[in-house]
Amino acid sequence: MTRVAAVDCGTNSIRLLVADVDPATGQLVDLDRRMTIVRLGQGVDKTGRLAPEALERTFAACRDYAAIIKELGAERVRFVATSASRDASNRDDFVRGVLDILGVEPEVISGDEEAELSFTGATAELTGRDDLAKPYLVVDIGGGSTEFVVGDDAVRAARSVNIGCVRMTERHLVQDGKVTDPPTPDQITAMRADIEAALDLAEQTVPLREARTLVGLAGSVTTVSAIAQNLPEYDTEAIHHSRVSYDRVREITESLLRSTHAERAAIPSMHPGRVDVIGAGALVLLSIMERVGATEVVVSEHDILDGIAFKAAREAGAGKQGG
Repeated sequence: MTRVAAVDCGTNSIRLLVADVDPATGQLVDLDRRMTIVRLGQGVDKTGRLAPEALERTFAACRDYAAIIKELGAERVRFVATSASRDASNRDDFVRGVLDILGVEPEVISGDEEAELSFTGATAELTGRDDLAKPYLVVDIGGGSTEFVVGDDAVRAARSVNIGCVRMTERHLVQDGKVTDPPTPDQITAMRADIEAALDLAEQTVPLREARTLVGLAGSVTTVSAIAQNLPEYDTEAIHHSRVSYDRVREITESLLRSTHAERAAIPSMHPGRVDVIGAGALVLLSIMERVGATEVVVSEHDILDGIAFKAAREAGAGKQGG
């Protein structure tokens, strides 16, 4: 077992996993797994730059994570940054800040790399389950982008498209600097059209309809599962590998898009940082299920973060053999 630290910095949240990993067997034992909502992508769709206050929120989380990584004694640290930092003109400020705090340079990865890491993390422990047919379609609905990956034991095709819960909310549900509460029918129609166009784009590369099992990742999907189960609080064990039917996803999406900020905030399992963006995230999930013809989504708490940890452990093992 190799002790590694993986950091995944997305548009909406930054997450840490410190784990003992055996890359040969796919076994991964969590020591610490946590998430902080930092909204790194705040306004980036409009300005093309990372906002100073968004950078500072992100660096504050990195300082907390650095202390945990040091305390637990990880042999190797990998920091992967996704959509928002890939698009920003001032990404060098972000890279320098992370390097100063954590001692590693963030890898601003491509959408294809992001998709491959997500697939590895989501499917490593599904291998051998005869109740889940292959090929899998792994869908990672992030803040700024959504990754689609089809594969059996390895990736066959992958595509990243710019639909995510934060980007869709900022693009379609904000008027006069505020999120419309609740959205208007016209706003929802425009958002749906944007999502459908992105699915057309994804389908040029990824055979979405060939999938036999839909695996959904990230906060929008896990929150929908928590709501579907009426959980009194967010419960990782109850959510991981839960299954949510298409009908239930449709009910929840329609309810979220009709509700006010206060009603969404009152949902016991709702993270405060997701209250304004969960409606858009749920609509992305629903649209994907309709496109694929999926009767259910298998929800995974293991995603790109676990994929980063597996890769870091393999690199550490290769380094030991090389040494």
